[in-house]
Amino acid sequence: MDREWWRGAVIYQIYPRSFQDSDGDGVGDLPGITRRLGHVADLGADAVWLSPVFRSPMKDMGYDVSDHCAIDPLFGTMADFDALVAEAHRLGLRVMIDQVLSHTSDEHPFFRESRSSRDNPRADWYVWADPHHDGTPPNNWQAIFGGPAWTWDARRRQYYFHNFLAAQPDLNFHNPEVQDWALSVLRFWLERGVDGFRFDTVNFYFHDPLLRNDAADPRSMPRPAFKPYDMQYHLFSKNRPENLAFLERVRSLMDEFGARTTVGEVGESHHPIEIMGEYTSANRLHMAYSFEMLDDRWGAAHFRRCIEHFHRLAPEGWPAWAFSNHDVPRHVTRWAAHAADHDRFARLCAMLLLSFEGSVFLFQGEELGMPQTDLAFEELTDPQGIAFWPEDKGRDGCRTPMVWEAAHPQGGFTEGTPWLPIKEPQRARAADLAADSSMGPGSVLETYRRMIALRHEEVALRAGRTAFLDLPEPVLAFRRGENLLCAFNLGPEEQVHALAGGGEILMAQDAEWLDGRLHLGPNGALIART
Repeated sequence: MDREWWRGAVIYQIYPRSFQDSDGDGVGDLPGITRRLGHVADLGADAVWLSPVFRSPMKDMGYDVSDHCAIDPLFGTMADFDALVAEAHRLGLRVMIDQVLSHTSDEHPFFRESRSSRDNPRADWYVWADPHHDGTPPNNWQAIFGGPAWTWDARRRQYYFHNFLAAQPDLNFHNPEVQDWALSVLRFWLERGVDGFRFDTVNFYFHDPLLRNDAADPRSMPRPAFKPYDMQYHLFSKNRPENLAFLERVRSLMDEFGARTTVGEVGESHHPIEIMGEYTSANRLHMAYSFEMLDDRWGAAHFRRCIEHFHRLAPEGWPAWAFSNHDVPRHVTRWAAHAADHDRFARLCAMLLLSFEGSVFLFQGEELGMPQTDLAFEELTDPQGIAFWPEDKGRDGCRTPMVWEAAHPQGGFTEGTPWLPIKEPQRARAADLAADSSMGPGSVLETYRRMIALRHEEVALRAGRTAFLDLPEPVLAFRRGENLLCAFNLGPEEQVHALAGGGEILMAQDAEWLDGRLHLGPNGALIART
């Protein structure tokens, strides 16, 4: 069973720049993370996932890697990384690290070599294409951060492909040497003792070798999207069937190392659940997650559809679910229209997410009910926010530093000037306030701790299958396993429904059974053994 520790696990995402600074430069680092791992262990999480800490020019905050097997000095040294892994293991935490394999930095030695000529040893390691006769790019593919996904290189007199910034050229996974190199990177970190990988943009690895145009998005739009990328149906620039065989190679490597795991980020708006199912079936990835629960959609029907659809498509697959991460506005702010009040809603979300079938990812600060930080344009560092402001304020608002101490000038995060500002709404959610027993029971932090503990105690919450009950919006109710009932009021008004119940209430927020009827207060929640 230890080999499958990841099934039903709770994995805590750490964004290293913003977790804890140890040297006063205002940027979080590996020694800082090591210092604060006790917080994650006390929460009850099974593992941590570290966003990238590899050598990088930081044009996309570390997702533009220039050396996949080196620690960026901004975060520390390889010795610091080894110390972090050792301390995590001592505390009973597994360590998963991000792997950004679909592209590199344009400062990577491989790309510098590739762009130097059309006949060097790595000339075909990236996606190069000739221009049309009129000098225009080879097709209509768009970049996520704006503009065409092709940048002209005068040395080769060709365009190169990039799904993100021009500084993030895509690797050519049709080249077997690139695949072998990617697997060697994974082996390097596995031999160093990491317990798994989160694969960034896992469905972006392969492109259509014929470079066919992507189609227009068939969905009706009242006006153009602010991102041209979102106006296309990405049939050819990603989501290619060739990826499946490579994922099987990844799984074969992982199996050499025993109790290790993988989770793939599926960045796709058209059929993400289908891809999640496909990628976790037939000896491929262990887990996959998409943005289906990371956008503005909310409601019983939505959550039910996500879970049922996945298990219908991939009965042997395994999903991972998250409400927040480093790429989207924090969920307590994103879904605030459905909240009776902030803390009550944050507690509801904790109980809801941690009752879902699959594995669960929590984003740092989520356990404190941390809201999205409202930033001015001049405070931004994120290229996405800078490009699309004000329609999209970017990702910096969810990436501001953790606040550990309310009375500290910089929230206990740093003795210097933090790389993103710490503002009063975040300071009011400091970890020391949440953990202060004098504040009384029922804090958001306590709810996360209790719910994670319950998930560990109740096998049905980790491994039991889900059977949904037919109740009207905004109530979501389902059974896990044979005798566990989970019911949630996703709205700000009281709900009362006839529901056979009784039994032992394991955890509740403003919920009770009276005369054969289940009463759920505003954002009420109930988990009971019936």
